Amino acid sequence: MKRIILPLLLAFMQLGIRAQGWPSDYDGVMLQGFYWDSYTQTSWAKLKAEAEEIAPYFQLVWVPQSGWCNTDYNMMGYTPVYYFNQKSSFGSEAQLRSMISAFKQRGTGVIADVVINHRSNIGKNGSWVDYPAETYNGHTYQMLPTDICRNDDGGATQGWANSNGISLSTNDDTGEDWSGCRDLDHKSTNVQECIKAYLKFLLEDIGYTGFRYDMVKGFYAYFIADYNTYAQPAFSVGEYWDSSSKIKEWVNNSKGYVSDKPTSAAFDFQFRYRMRDAINNRDWRWLGYDEKPLVADNYYKQYAVTFVENHDTERRTNGDEQDPIRTDTLAANAYLLAMPGTPCIFYTHWRDCKYAIKQMILARRLAGITNTSSTQQKYSVQNYYATATTGKNATLLCVVGNTPQSYSVSKTQYTEILSGKGYRYCLSRSANTVWMDIPDGTYEAPLQVRLTAVSNLSGASIVYTLDGSEPTAESLKAESGTILNIESSCTLRAGILSGGKVYGIQKREYQIFQPHDITFYVRSDISWSGMNFYAWDNQDKQLSGNWPGKRVTTTKSINGKRWYYQTYRLTSSGQYINLVVSNSSGRQTIDLIGIKADSYLCITGTQDSGKYVVEDQTAETETGIKSLTPPLSQGEGAVYDLSGRKVGQETRDKRQEDSSVFNGKKGLLIVKGQKVFYRL
Repeated sequence: MKRIILPLLLAFMQLGIRAQGWPSDYDGVMLQGFYWDSYTQTSWAKLKAEAEEIAPYFQLVWVPQSGWCNTDYNMMGYTPVYYFNQKSSFGSEAQLRSMISAFKQRGTGVIADVVINHRSNIGKNGSWVDYPAETYNGHTYQMLPTDICRNDDGGATQGWANSNGISLSTNDDTGEDWSGCRDLDHKSTNVQECIKAYLKFLLEDIGYTGFRYDMVKGFYAYFIADYNTYAQPAFSVGEYWDSSSKIKEWVNNSKGYVSDKPTSAAFDFQFRYRMRDAINNRDWRWLGYDEKPLVADNYYKQYAVTFVENHDTERRTNGDEQDPIRTDTLAANAYLLAMPGTPCIFYTHWRDCKYAIKQMILARRLAGITNTSSTQQKYSVQNYYATATTGKNATLLCVVGNTPQSYSVSKTQYTEILSGKGYRYCLSRSANTVWMDIPDGTYEAPLQVRLTAVSNLSGASIVYTLDGSEPTAESLKAESGTILNIESSCTLRAGILSGGKVYGIQKREYQIFQPHDITFYVRSDISWSGMNFYAWDNQDKQLSGNWPGKRVTTTKSINGKRWYYQTYRLTSSGQYINLVVSNSSGRQTIDLIGIKADSYLCITGTQDSGKYVVEDQTAETETGIKSLTPPLSQGEGAVYDLSGRKVGQETRDKRQEDSSVFNGKKGLLIVKGQKVFYRL
């Protein structure tokens, strides 16, 4: 018997070693892509429309629990019912997949909110304990009353079960009780089987990159180790709302018995509390007071996901105050982004302070700060707090407070690059690089970009180009403080010139918006009597009249197919257009949200909640080449380049792995006899 168990245990341990909860030396920034009751404002379709702007700054986007909760009351998803039905108040499963794919194409992973401490029920006949049977990949998963903790809801569930002749689990809860739903018994083999299948489904089928585990105080951390070891998420973070010592204990316990490293990071609540107290007391010494956050510990900062606000702390309504930070949003985020750990920016802060937060992220990136960088408190008084974090490239000095300019900064050591209400950023001159004071993006009017040299090199000057080419000693030259007038779209590159060599080249891509027309081309793979286009923009302005919109009769033949088309005008850089197509028989498509360019859209026979799914065929229609991103298909096949050389193997097991499937190959490839333009 021992001869059988030992190999299994060793294999389990090897898996566990790979299931590290958060990578070390990680330089990414996370966005919490929602706030409370934001199911309209941050729907899957609207997040997809924002992917182009979000992805260059955030490597991870955390979204709400995406499964169907069986009720309009539970709009946010924190009392889950269904695991494999991914319809939610934020959108359909098709829209969820499309949003995740849009971010993945741009190199940004999406983090699923995994709520497995508790589960709600179908609610038939007043039962507390009925769970849906769900079939996935030929296997049916269903939790039973015996999967509910014996002492759930302080014993109230047991009392109800006894009176109805129902048996619960014989095990007590391994964590804190929560009366909002039935607490699951994670010792149950059936619970474990259901959850493991669900987690694999989220990663390998839906396309998520990792997990944010909700309310992990509700069950023992070993189960997180077990689930992560099985599912192998790239990232895992737990919401353990407690003191730093308790959070550290939970992180340690997430090692389980299978690894010498934690399998999950944790949100750094004490980091948040120190910022809240500093702001609300108008005393910035609070940043160094009381219990130290995880990020202040050399071991645990790798596993610290820092934040200053989230959906549970924000002020929601007059009668639902929560525990918000009431002022100094810029200062809070400046401090957050200048510190080690993995910062998580709250969506409303991003929405309201987008320009400044972009600059802060670029400054963090310029210094090369990671989750394991070292930091040093420089000064702490009531009116301001100064800290210096040393990244891979330079040291970023951050001063926050009521009067941050009161702190005397050594000009021989630092150059100030960024400041605003309540904060200053100064970069060490050893960086030997150039700071550009306007972030990448699309702008409505010509720009004036200031170039600042951050250098300690002798005779240093700035060289730059506006065509995207690498600056050389022969490129255009400028002194520190020079302002460039950017009249049209360009790629600006600038670096430090000293001794004939160019150092620290930085890049900004600027688009100067010009009003222009975009055209929607629509056809159908099924019988579709007539085409009505109902269009509106992101300001809810109707562009084709009241429902059902405009009857479109103009057509065009492209590649032997008949397309109905209509042209619309984009008048500002932030504008996008939404479309629903209907016909005279009352059929209609799903809402097509966030269109900003010419699009070729095909109505399919697939339905989602009674509405017809539309396939975007823009790439293959414009180029004649099928354009796909991972996963390419659900089968297996060799991948060849255009010379006929095999460059990889497409497999279902690897489809979440980006370029590793094709050994890093991009561009035109041959997959199962088809030309495919492969992009990440």
